[in-house]
Amino acid sequence: MIVEVVVYNIMSALKAQQGGADRIELCDSPGDGGTTPALGTVEVVRKNVNLDLYVMIRPRGGDFCYSSYEFHAMKRDISHCQKTSVDGVVFGILNPDGTIDKKRCSELIKKVRPLKATCHRAFDMTRDPFEALEDCIEVGFDRILTSGQQPQAIKGVPLIAELNKKANGRIIIMPGAGVNEETVQSIVSTTGVGEIHCSAFAFDESTMHYRKPNIKGMSSEDGSEYKLSTVDPMRIKKIRALAEASITLK
Repeated sequence: MIVEVVVYNIMSALKAQQGGADRIELCDSPGDGGTTPALGTVEVVRKNVNLDLYVMIRPRGGDFCYSSYEFHAMKRDISHCQKTSVDGVVFGILNPDGTIDKKRCSELIKKVRPLKATCHRAFDMTRDPFEALEDCIEVGFDRILTSGQQPQAIKGVPLIAELNKKANGRIIIMPGAGVNEETVQSIVSTTGVGEIHCSAFAFDESTMHYRKPNIKGMSSEDGSEYKLSTVDPMRIKKIRALAEASITLK
């Protein structure tokens, strides 16, 4: 079982390694569902983490239909990632009609080789998942990250299972979104997948001693200035153990 952990900062990447993850997906802006991280962050993570490192290539939040300027930025970000010796990139581009933008995706995949390429959950926003599956295979993606076109992967299990069956080894199907201790066994045992994507999310307390009493957070009122999002290594270990046990039980 391959366990990929999505991380949004350097400390989370280090903790993912500590927890025994096989691969990390490095992003920024969790509130947007993940965007391209800063180049400096990519460099520091690459130097200090021995896991396979995949980097999100997404110039902004929102939809997955990009302007020519945004597409150029994606190509530039891929060039920077290649120089930093990452192992793969994660992206997805759609046409306005809800299909995979095969022309642009193919161009980026050719550019990124020999690195690997994952189609992220833009796949879940396509009009027809089986049409999108064949398009992803055609353009050369190595895997698809999907929740089965549902908000959470546990709700998309029937579709994920069917996608994995139809893929038939031509592309990897990797469930993500809400894959945790409560859901992973059902997801893995029902779909037959060999890879999972999880966050193993946790909060660390800020090391700040002085705390501004009238401003709890720069963009909220819930005290987020003093809550640092990170990864719980023990959660990764438990999720892996449960996933592997579900394979044994099949």
